[in-house]
Amino acid sequence: MRSKMTIIIGLLLISSVAAYMIAPISQWDSYHQFSDSRKLFFINNFTNVASNLGFIVFGFYGVFGIFQNNLFDKKLDLIPYFIFFFSIIFVGLGSSYYHWKPSTETLFWDRLPMSVSFMSLFAAIICDRINRIAGIFVVMPILLLTGVYSVIYWQYTEMMAVGDLRLYGLVQFFPILAIPIILFLFRNYKYTVPNSIFWILGWYVCAKLFEHYDSSISNLFGGYLSGHSIKHLAASVSVILVLRMLKKSKMNRC
Repeated sequence: MRSKMTIIIGLLLISSVAAYMIAPISQWDSYHQFSDSRKLFFINNFTNVASNLGFIVFGFYGVFGIFQNNLFDKKLDLIPYFIFFFSIIFVGLGSSYYHWKPSTETLFWDRLPMSVSFMSLFAAIICDRINRIAGIFVVMPILLLTGVYSVIYWQYTEMMAVGDLRLYGLVQFFPILAIPIILFLFRNYKYTVPNSIFWILGWYVCAKLFEHYDSSISNLFGGYLSGHSIKHLAASVSVILVLRMLKKSKMNRC
């Protein structure tokens, strides 16, 4: 256990040092320029706004689902998943608000709940794979506070005209790097079914690719569908896969 934890902590230290060695990254203005800016039903950037509906629906579905389906052996295990699904509702609301009026200021309300969702799901895996009590009462609060602070710090640095996205980038991408390693090193689990986790990560990576190729996809579909709106749909699929994973783990334990 100690040697395995050394690997995870070492990976975190290396990632943190690497992020620190990079020059501060400010929010670039072109980030707010999406390929599909059509206004429909009096809503600016309609498709990018409307495509967030999946987060809201699946967030509510997840919140009610984890209570109604008796998915957990102990009520304590429910906590990180409740925080995850509840934060996803606000991801949908915050992202809708941002895309309705894209700016660095409104982007704060998009990224704040996103940081909570990243960290709560990461905490859920740590709780299940490494240590439930320490994960819930020590690691999860630290991760959640770090996620929230990363967005507040970024917004503060933008207000100071310097901009620094490094910590937020670490919050978003370190779990993607660390989760497969945790799954490999810590094989015992109740809820975090390996195949399901990789599908969740895979859909999220696809979402980032759709985001990157926003305009190319828009050109491919003749402007009727953009990469960014597909990104929202792909990311919302990863949300519903979390609930499916919990249901699958319940069947495996029965």
